[in-house]
Amino acid sequence: MSKRAGSGLGKGLGALLPALDINDDDKVIEIPLSQLRPNPYQPRKHFSDETIQELAASIKEHGVIQPIIVRSVLKGFEIIAGERRFRASQASGLQTIPAVVKKFTDQQVMEIALIENVQREDLNAMEIAVAYQSLIDQFSLTQEVLSTKVGKSRSHIANFLRLLQLPEEVKEYVSRGTLSMGHAKAIVGLKDKKLIKALADTAIKEQWSVRELEEEVKKLEEKGDTKKAKPKQTRKDPYINEVEESLREVYRTTVKIKHNNNNKGKIELLYFSNDDLNRLLELLQGKTS
Repeated sequence: MSKRAGSGLGKGLGALLPALDINDDDKVIEIPLSQLRPNPYQPRKHFSDETIQELAASIKEHGVIQPIIVRSVLKGFEIIAGERRFRASQASGLQTIPAVVKKFTDQQVMEIALIENVQREDLNAMEIAVAYQSLIDQFSLTQEVLSTKVGKSRSHIANFLRLLQLPEEVKEYVSRGTLSMGHAKAIVGLKDKKLIKALADTAIKEQWSVRELEEEVKKLEEKGDTKKAKPKQTRKDPYINEVEESLREVYRTTVKIKHNNNNKGKIELLYFSNDDLNRLLELLQGKTS
């Protein structure tokens, strides 16, 4: 009945999974389903109706073979591990479910929910991203600390967190699996949200591979670079040009006048050595002609 930590887990989270083992010393009790509530930190938001019904059919025939893990909370119990068994038990018409009560902190509950699902690859990319961000926000973790805890590289963490920058509709595509993680990574760096949405729609409609989408993004970026290489030239006020030229003759250095539409601005005098600076200071103070 035990669940063991996978080799890919960091020591922080890997140490939590043995706490989910059900040993001979643990007391299994029957808890009314009405007294149970789902784990609020559960990162998985989508449960397959088909798999729940299949599990419900098995429970009707064989019962709940493995007890769920819960912790005691105000007005009942909170599910730590086994929400699918809980949902399937509801679907099968059971009134109670076997459970083992254990003590966990809020952080442990959140971490366990994350690693259980990630290890079973039950989460989609957006759910993982939200779970990572929740851990960071709730417990003030850095990406480095989180990467150690989940046994993943910092770049892995960063790539998932970047998905949270996507427009809401595109996030939904990723959640449903309509758009893959690879496709999302190819467009998440674009600043134009409308362009991201348009590219996502086209990729889905045309069934582009990740490579094809990356090539399209590259083409667009190259066009953008071309535009940036030829910035629009703004015409300077002729009067400002005249004043700059006059000051250059007086101070014998480069002079730039910067001003805004409210006729406020500043005058910059460039110097190239300490001697040059002293020369300008003397001129400004009127000590030389």
